[in-house]
Formats: sequence, C-alpha cells, structure tokens
Amino acid sequence: MTKVRVRFAPSPTGALHIGGIRTALYNFLLARKTGGTMILRIEDTDQTRFVPGAEKYILESLAWVGIKIDEGVGPGGPHAPYRQSERKDIYSRYASQLVADGKAYYAFDTEADLEEMRKRTPNAQYDAATRMSMKNALTLSKEEVSSRIAGGAPHVVRLLVSPGQEVLVNDLIRGEVNVSTSQLDDKVLMKSDGMPTYHLANVVDDHLMEISHVIRGEEWLPSAPHHVLLYKAFGWESSMPRFAHLPLLLKPDGNGKLSKRDADRMGFPIFPLNWTDPKTNETSTGFRETGYLPEAMINFLVMLGWNPGTPQEIFSQAELIEAFSLERVGKAGAKFDILKAQWYNQHYLRAKPIAELSEYLLSALKNQNISCSADRAIQIVTALKDRVTYPQDFWEQGKLFFVAPDKFDDAAVSRKWNAEAVKFLKAFRDEVGKEPGLNAERAKGLMEEVAVSQAVKPGQVLAALRIALTGGMAGPDLMQTIEILGGEETARRIAFALQSLSAS
Repeated sequence: MTKVRVRFAPSPTGALHIGGIRTALYNFLLARKTGGTMILRIEDTDQTRFVPGAEKYILESLAWVGIKIDEGVGPGGPHAPYRQSERKDIYSRYASQLVADGKAYYAFDTEADLEEMRKRTPNAQYDAATRMSMKNALTLSKEEVSSRIAGGAPHVVRLLVSPGQEVLVNDLIRGEVNVSTSQLDDKVLMKSDGMPTYHLANVVDDHLMEISHVIRGEEWLPSAPHHVLLYKAFGWESSMPRFAHLPLLLKPDGNGKLSKRDADRMGFPIFPLNWTDPKTNETSTGFRETGYLPEAMINFLVMLGWNPGTPQEIFSQAELIEAFSLERVGKAGAKFDILKAQWYNQHYLRAKPIAELSEYLLSALKNQNISCSADRAIQIVTALKDRVTYPQDFWEQGKLFFVAPDKFDDAAVSRKWNAEAVKFLKAFRDEVGKEPGLNAERAKGLMEEVAVSQAVKPGQVLAALRIALTGGMAGPDLMQTIEILGGEETARRIAFALQSLSAS
C-alpha cells in the first residue's frame, strides 16, 4: 500500500481564509488516520500578489488550531525547498522537457494579440481551434522560434491539448468526472517572467514530493483535467495522486459562496487570526481574538462537509482521527452556521475546569488593575459558567461584581420599579446589611421573610432587586449574585438605586 503523503499548499497572498484551515484539517486528519505525512508547501509563484507577513500568518494559524506539519516550510525535509519561488529551475527543466517531447510549445502572443483573438471570436480560448492563427512554435518556423528566444522575446510555454479525447478525473468525493479535451484550452505552464503557473508547479511538486492524495477546494475541480493531462504528458500516470475536491463553504442561508464581505456584513470573522492588510492598513478580527477556542474551531470546521455517520457531534482530536474518512465527505456545499460555531465554543469553554476558567477572569482583572482572590474568582466563574460563549465574557458579565452600576436601564425601570418594589427594597436593605457572612440559601430565605413582612410576593419585586444590584435585567442567579457581593455591598447598591431612582 502506498504511504499516504498529503500537502496543504496555500498562497501567501493575504490572510488565510477559514476555508483554508478546513482544507488543511482534512489533509491532516487523513495523514494521522493512516500514519502518513502532512506537508506544508507555499505556492508563491505569482509574485505580483505576494503579501509580506502572509506566510508567517499561515504558520501561526495552523499552529493555533493544532495542525502539526511533519515536513515542508517550517520543519524542512528531504524535498526542500518547499517554497515554489525557490524551485524555478526545477519547473524550467520540466517545461523544457515537455517542449522537447512535443507535449508543449512556446507562444509569443502579446496581450494585444490575445485581445484581437477574443474580438474575432467571442468567448474564444487558446486551443486547437485558435492556436494556428496565433504567434507560436506551431505557426512559426523553427528558425524564427529560436531567433526570438535567443533575442529574449517575451514568451510563455503552453500545454498542447489534443482535441477529441476524454479525460477521466477519478475523484474520491465526486466519483468519475469525464471531460472532453475539446473543451480544454492550452493552459500556460510557464509565464513570461520565468515563473510557472499553478498547473505546472503543483503537478511537478506533487510528483517529486510523492504526494499520494490531493485534497483541495472545489474551485480547483475544473483544473483537474489539465493536471491529469500533465501527468500523462510526463509519463507519471501510474504515480498520479488521488484527487478529492472539497465542497464549498456557503453563506449561512446557503445562498452562494461565503466571502469576507458576507462575514463582515453578518458580524462574524472569516480569518483564523487577526489580520492587518499591509496595503490598506485595514484590520480584520480573527476567530482567535473573538474568543473561539482551537478545539471548538476544529470540531466546527470538520463538520462542514464531513459527517461521521452517527449522531455524535463532539469529537476530540483523537476521536476525529479515528472516525475520519474522505468517503464521508459530501459533494454539496456546507452552510457556514456561525451559531453552530458558537454552540461548539460554549461546549468546550464550559467543559474546562473551573480553576482554568477563573484564570480568564483573573487575567482580565489584572489588566483592569482590579485585585481579586482566587477563591472569589472561582465563585464568580461558577456563577457565570453556563452563561458564557467566549472567555472574555467572564469579564464582560462578571465586572458587575467589581463595578457598581451608576445608571439604570430605563426600559426595565419603567416596567418593574414601583411603590411596592421600593417598599420591599428599603426593608431588604436594612436587613441584608446586617448579615456579613451571607450565602445564596440565606439570601433567598431573607428575601422571602422580608417579602412576607411587606405583604408582597417575591415575584413582584425580584426584578427591581436585580435592577438595583446590576443596573438591568440580565445577570447570573440573583441569590448567587448577593452571596458574591456580600450583605454590605448589596445594601449599599440598593441604597444608591433608591436614591438615584427616587430623584429621577
């Protein structure tokens, strides 16, 4: 059995899209499932689109979600270099080999020539129907071709595609895909700047790096027939990797491919980490900085296209490796349901030990120069644990225990603040301040006692008590809140609310 060797091959043209992380993840899981090798290759042949910092961003993103690279950019390996810009001589040799074997040819057409071709025949492509009217090695004499090349004339190398043949792409996800070569153009393999196109570079590299499976996005499926033709042209058909083209990531409503613009409009990230565009200086917030945990992202992303065949939704990395197979990846596009991502994050966050969760709060408090004991932090986190989605929520929802409200929710006050509530709060203030060692159970008992003494039902005044303590209607369990605040602080806040709201 052929040893599994997979590669993730992003281009450093900007921030890595979260869909790229999913592609890397599927490659990684297959490698780990089979005891194979995960390779990282940087496809930077298009130097006009190169963005400084993008490669570092790719490496940091993969490390954040826990995708370990075995070979390639970073750890190195026997097939170095792994940046395509450093492999120009290799591609040039193989392009020359194709030309010498009659499988490719030089073309000298200018952009004006190509534009003229398109004017003559709308929707025309450079293929068997048009190539003989263009300036290339098939229409010029050998002497002319040699003279032009010797004189440094700009030229490209094109794949010679013979019409009237069938190309079979055997895809592990989509099955057999048959394409007629009459529909294919003579793809450019080497550009006039001496750099290869994706088509040549990825085929040569996948062959030399002994890649067994090419797992990539659906957008590359139309290019796959050309790649099959290249394997055949080189005589590498017997070692051609198996293809698997992953389904698209769709907008949450399923209507079209997910884009950065969609994510921005709907208010969720599209990149794994924060990214500042060096050209525009625009910063995009990443999933990490939004508060998503790596394990939640892995679990969320793997289910966008793959299913285990069981109702199970929560998987550790070890469980994913055991369960994963390309055969269970579907063809249909996957809706990017951000609410599901939040659900996963809530699950993994709440599953963490309380002591670890308290560190999120203590770290935020340190940044605010607020002191807090470890025991009190644990008490607060315990009260908030089932209410949070992101680590920063412990501070956002927990700051009420450290910062007393100085204003109150007008809508809540207009609905819940009344004479009965004021009467109850005055009496409760007087009693609760006398109990320094108050716990939640005693707070509830005291609240009920005072309610009876004031001839009111607890349900009629609890909302007003919450408003007095927190400024609004939201928050953790009210009795737990009183326990954490303590009797003295509870009384002080009630007094402030009574004074503020009676004056307004």
